[in-house]
Amino acid sequence: MKIPPHLRQQALALFNQLDAAYDDAARQSGFVCNGCKDNCCLTRFFHYTLIEYLYLKEGLSELVPEVLADVRTFAESVVAQTAEMEKEDQSIRLMCPLNKEGRCILYAHRPMICRLHGIAHMLRRPDGRIQTGPGCDDFYTQCGPSAGHPLDRTPLYADMAKLEQELRRTLDFSGKIRMTIAEMIINDKL
Repeated sequence: MKIPPHLRQQALALFNQLDAAYDDAARQSGFVCNGCKDNCCLTRFFHYTLIEYLYLKEGLSELVPEVLADVRTFAESVVAQTAEMEKEDQSIRLMCPLNKEGRCILYAHRPMICRLHGIAHMLRRPDGRIQTGPGCDDFYTQCGPSAGHPLDRTPLYADMAKLEQELRRTLDFSGKIRMTIAEMIINDKL
C-alpha cells in the first residue's frame, strides 16, 4: 500500500506546514531544542494515522539494506523490551529505533507528534473546551510558564484528519492504527 501521488503532495505540504508552525512558535517563545537529557525520542508516542505510517514506511524503503536491517533489529528489541516492561508495570523510556547518535535518520519522514512535541500548545476540542500543554521540561526551563503564544494545533490536526479521511477513502482502508514508531517499523501487514 502506497500513498497516491496527489495525496503525497498534500502530505508533504502539511508536514511543511507543521514544521513551519513549530519553528514560528519556537522563535516567538525563544525556545531552542538542542538535545536535552529528557530526549523526546525516549518518549513512547502512539501514532494513529495511515498517512504517517505509509510516509514513514516510504522513508524506511529509502534506507540502504544494512541500515534498514539494523533499524528493524533495534525496533524488534524495543517492542520486546516494551512488552516485558508493561508486564512488570514499569515506566517505559526506550530510545526510538530511528535515533542514531542523537539524530533522527528519517527526520524528513517523522510523524506529526515528532514535529510538534516540546512547544507549549493548545487544542480546541470539538466540544468547545480548550486543552493546553505547557511544553516539555526543557521548554519550561528555557521559556518559563507563560512564554510566548502556545502553538494552536487545532487547524493542523483538522488538516491531518481531512487528509487521513481522503487517503482511507482512496485506498478503501477502514482499519484502526495505534502504533509506536518501533511497531510501525516491524509491521508489514498493512
